Amino acid sequence: MALPFLPGYSPNSRLGKERFHKSQHFNYNNGVPLLVGSEKPGIGGEPLVGQKIKPKHSVYPKGQGSSMPSWVAFDKKTLCFEAYFQENVTDAQNETYRIRKCKIYFYLEDDTIQVVEPEFKNCGIPQGTLICRHRIPLPPPNNDQFYNVYHFNLNQQMVLYSRTFTLTNCDPFTRNFLTRLGVILNDPAPVPEDPYSSLREQLDKNMNPLRPYERCDTLKQFLDNDRKVLRFCCLWDDTESVFGDPRELVLYYFLADDTIEIHEVFYPNSGRDASPKFLRRGKLPKRPPAQMKQPGEITERTVLNVFASKNQGERYMLDNLQTGAVHEEFYKDHDLVIGGEVNVWGRRVIITDCDDFTKDYYRSNYGIEDFTPVQYKAPPDPIPQKPPRLVPPYNGFGSEEDSLSSCQGLLLRPPRKDFNKFMEKDSCGMESNVLNFRAKMVTSDAVDREREFIISFYLCDDSISVLEPPQRNSGVLGGKFLERGRVKKPGQELFKKELSEYFTAQDLYVGAILCISGKNFQLVAADEYTFNYMEKHAEEFPKANMGSILSKLRSVPEEKQSEIRKFVALSDPTSTGFIAYESFRNLLMDLDCGLSEHEVLVLCRRFSERTQPDVDAGLMLAVAQDFLRKKHFEEIPDMARAFTHRDRHNAGRLPTKETRTVCKAFQLPLPENLLGGLLSKFSDGDEIDYHAFLAGINWIENPAPPVMPSDVLKFCVNVGFDANGATVKNVNYTALLQDVFSFPSNNADPTTATST
Repeated sequence: MALPFLPGYSPNSRLGKERFHKSQHFNYNNGVPLLVGSEKPGIGGEPLVGQKIKPKHSVYPKGQGSSMPSWVAFDKKTLCFEAYFQENVTDAQNETYRIRKCKIYFYLEDDTIQVVEPEFKNCGIPQGTLICRHRIPLPPPNNDQFYNVYHFNLNQQMVLYSRTFTLTNCDPFTRNFLTRLGVILNDPAPVPEDPYSSLREQLDKNMNPLRPYERCDTLKQFLDNDRKVLRFCCLWDDTESVFGDPRELVLYYFLADDTIEIHEVFYPNSGRDASPKFLRRGKLPKRPPAQMKQPGEITERTVLNVFASKNQGERYMLDNLQTGAVHEEFYKDHDLVIGGEVNVWGRRVIITDCDDFTKDYYRSNYGIEDFTPVQYKAPPDPIPQKPPRLVPPYNGFGSEEDSLSSCQGLLLRPPRKDFNKFMEKDSCGMESNVLNFRAKMVTSDAVDREREFIISFYLCDDSISVLEPPQRNSGVLGGKFLERGRVKKPGQELFKKELSEYFTAQDLYVGAILCISGKNFQLVAADEYTFNYMEKHAEEFPKANMGSILSKLRSVPEEKQSEIRKFVALSDPTSTGFIAYESFRNLLMDLDCGLSEHEVLVLCRRFSERTQPDVDAGLMLAVAQDFLRKKHFEEIPDMARAFTHRDRHNAGRLPTKETRTVCKAFQLPLPENLLGGLLSKFSDGDEIDYHAFLAGINWIENPAPPVMPSDVLKFCVNVGFDANGATVKNVNYTALLQDVFSFPSNNADPTTATST
């Protein structure tokens, strides 16, 4: 029963439709209305009644492959078919039709077709490209559509512009491509015989020349082996002749035409005049005649009879059977082997060795693997070593390297520096490549024991500088204690021939004692960058190698392991899994397992709970204003306009990255650690209140109280030690002992609180 035509029961074709535009089909041209859009659709892009729109793209099955366009996916991929068509010949007497073979190329990238007929010599028919490459429409009445890949199959006919082509065969790529598309290919069809072509072939076979010439085609050998030469080392023993001696030769065999050329090796002061060639290039006979043939005595063709006629002139008849031909045997590549002999026009030449290309050639073509050279002369006497050049001892003038370079030649040159190391380890951006340590002087003087020093080691040139921060009421003026330069290790003789040893980066670690300028300094701490750099390059710094540290701990005997277990149980009665750093450090130092102070710090840093102490924001702003005041930086209003220009929403906030970009653009003269700390103080999430930031560093309108030089020095040298940087507060002894001694864990997983 049909539904009644009530609201909601009748179907509406416009439901879900969003496009209702109408295409323009008519236009006026010179006052005459014309149809200009025959292929344009109707309302909403839908075709009109009875309208057929030509497809614009190729028809391929939709799969789960790549979504690339056809001109990318099928670039340089073409289907090739062999075909023929029959052409009627009405004006010829010997033929009524002609079979013309051609190739049909279908380009997959744009569904274009090209028909090409191979050219034949003296055919008398225009050949070549019959149909240029373009999209070919189907025959009527489907001429609004174009040929696609599914219209091609073997043993079928195709009509291309009123000319019927029969597809006979295809190449392997085409067969494989159509098979993958699901097309079932027919069997290849035979090509019918062309009567006129058969007649021409029969006539050509019957036309024998009066003077048949032998065909000697060496073009293929030349194209395959051009510029390929076998090289052999040879020896000709000429000691039997007067003033004769062994002669070394080099034999070249040219694979392009089987010719041989020989050169002689001339050594300096040999007493012989260097000749260009020992044997010019040519074919070398195996059995040369006793007497050289005269020119014209041996020819490529044999003449049987020579007779003359007064009417017809001279005639020559060639010998087709070659009854009087002289065949000579020449040396080939298979005749040349190491240890074999070559008869070079009566001279006995022995092949002793060959080059690598020759070995590869014989190995691949003849399977020869033995290329042992022939020893024909005694090994040369060892070259006497030059006596070592004696170097005078250092005289005390200049550096040792400079004095040594002046003894190595007449021209004085400065000593060379390691440029590669300088480029790799020089400061670049946030990577300073400088190791900073805090040190104290080892002395019995009570005043000197309280002095603190900052020892910086520059990795680019292994130089050391010592700086003493000023301390209030210490009675000692701070400043530069040692100029930057390389420092010699103590206990070395001054005036000696060998170069002195200098302190390297491996000699500096927490707990080490350095003798600098006659003073002993003990390194008591290092900054965070130094620890991170040494741990990152643990293969260069043994004191920061976690593997060697753990191996020393595993060497602890069993009775001391039980003591460790009791000590940590007493130190952590609540079983939190953490123990104070000082207590755990004293425990490790009492084990006598060879751990240094630096190794204990690296171990505790690995299994530690570290906190970053907070720095006073007012002190940071005061130090920043002191830097800007000394540099006379007065571009804060310009920075405010730059911040406002970047703040498109007038929110008064900008991302941290953009704020740092503006500061770098105005070259704000602040150290990197101080600028980063200030931006973190004024940040709220990922945004910064730039108005408050500019007001804080404005030393003209909002001056801050003066600061001490020691406070400025904290940010100037970019050093963060235990008092100012990250500190090791608690150590996760549960995870450490479990990794080292495999002790079971008695509490909940405390390793979640560690941060390495």
